[in-house]
Amino acid sequence: MKKKSIEAKDFDRKFENGDDIIEYLDLDKVLRPRQEQKRVNVDFPVWMIQQLDKEARKLGVTRQSIIKIWLAERLKESTI
Repeated sequence: MKKKSIEAKDFDRKFENGDDIIEYLDLDKVLRPRQEQKRVNVDFPVWMIQQLDKEARKLGVTRQSIIKIWLAERLKESTI
């Protein structure tokens, strides 16, 4: 599907007014800065995996998600 064209000043005006601008964006090319993924392998003791799985189930997320959440929290704390 071809995206509609719009001049920058009109796009900016719509954005500032809170209008819907999705039809003017090419979402196939969207990048999230500093959010690129890189796969790493980490070995954990079995007891840690069991605890991670338990916590992940409590929160309704995957093991990978709980690891990412906890690491992000810890990294934020250490930069303060």
